[in-house]
Amino acid sequence: MNEEIRKIEPKTVWNKFSDLNAVPRPSKKEEKVRAFMKDFGASLNLETLEDKVGNVVIKKPASSGMENKKTVVLQGHLDMVTQKNSDVEHDFETQGIEMYVDGDWVRAKGTTLGADNGLGVAAIMAVLESDNIAHPSIEALFTVDEETGMTGAKQLDENILTGDILLNLDTEEDDEIDIGCAGGVDITASKSFKEEKPKPNSIAFVLKLTGLNGGHSGMDIHKGLGNANKLMNRVLYAGNQKAEVQLACTNGGGLRNAIPRESTVELFIEKSKADDFLKAVETEIKAITREYESLEENLKITIDEIEIPEKVASVELSTKLIQAIYAAHNGVYRMSPDIEDLVETSNNVARVEVRNGKMEVQCLTRSSVETNKQDLTNALTSVFNLAEFDVETSGEYPGWKPNPDSEILKVVDGVYKDLHGEKARVVACHAGLECGILLEHYPNLDAVSFGPTIRGAHSPDERASISSTQKFWKFLLEVLKNTPDK
Repeated sequence: MNEEIRKIEPKTVWNKFSDLNAVPRPSKKEEKVRAFMKDFGASLNLETLEDKVGNVVIKKPASSGMENKKTVVLQGHLDMVTQKNSDVEHDFETQGIEMYVDGDWVRAKGTTLGADNGLGVAAIMAVLESDNIAHPSIEALFTVDEETGMTGAKQLDENILTGDILLNLDTEEDDEIDIGCAGGVDITASKSFKEEKPKPNSIAFVLKLTGLNGGHSGMDIHKGLGNANKLMNRVLYAGNQKAEVQLACTNGGGLRNAIPRESTVELFIEKSKADDFLKAVETEIKAITREYESLEENLKITIDEIEIPEKVASVELSTKLIQAIYAAHNGVYRMSPDIEDLVETSNNVARVEVRNGKMEVQCLTRSSVETNKQDLTNALTSVFNLAEFDVETSGEYPGWKPNPDSEILKVVDGVYKDLHGEKARVVACHAGLECGILLEHYPNLDAVSFGPTIRGAHSPDERASISSTQKFWKFLLEVLKNTPDK
């Protein structure tokens, strides 16, 4: 099926994307794609380097007549978010991505597509391979582990680059030029507990929530989409008011940077209170379904009786977890007062798990303002501390402060206007781009970010626009041709 993709124009980009998508590349497990990229650089007889954490750099001299231009760092990340629909069998560690064409869109069969950031990487590969594209000296930087901590960018060798300009190709609207982004921090609340045997005269149920859209926990957080963990918790809270719930197993959400789409909970209650419990649960399910019918048309929440589980959490601990998740902020926390329509601060309650004597809640908090990121971190920490959970923060990365006077911004903005007869939208985004981290290592880099239109990133609905990729490729080539002189 991927042969269909190779026929799309520009063929050089889509062929490189197809080659890349044949290689497994989950975050933190990029060994195969790192080897693939090093082999690619060697096949072109270009200087190819790898630093201690696995970032790959391929250097290409300027094309004829472009030697006096400033050196450009073209940058993208090798890893991809690995999400799939529950009814799809796919091993992201051993299998490539199966793609197909749907009108103007390229999609994957029930999994994430990897266009984030595979299309940007493919475009860089196409430039490196070309013998007829005008370009300055290029340092192609392919980072690892962008999606689960940005550790590649954080630990980048500070002597591996010499470039003057950074073109990050990891944004998802083809009429935007990004000059700033949010920073982030991972928040993990956890508690170990001694499991109990279920009380006598009990009945057990399994609740399943499926069918949500999901999406990017930064770029899509303002859309009001359903969060499986928060919606499931509403149902649990309603039921817990009528019968004391004891949780046996909870499995909700997945990656921190993806809005959770599914949740499953196994629990038990006293059999004598089952009717009241079921009535409260069903009433809440109907309310949620009505609230989200225009946004989440495939939302489905079911409840079925199951065998009594062998071990469960106590009523007290179960209630504390339910109350803490209810109180934990999810979604937009503050809009920017300075940039129209920009989410400044947000949180995603990404993962909830109860299993084998441990409860854990994972969040990703983002903000373009460090003090507000800390404010929301403090709020979430307080909520879980009150429930007697241990709270740890990790994976913190900085935002990228906009520079409206950037020289490369003026070039890129001018090229866009010349090509399309209108100005691009110069924006900051609520996603976590690597630019802020890279600029900490190389503070003299002049940076902008742009890319083709991608929808549904971080979800199995991810899709890349064919016409937009054509637009992006033409734009990139003109930018390279018009970069500033030394």
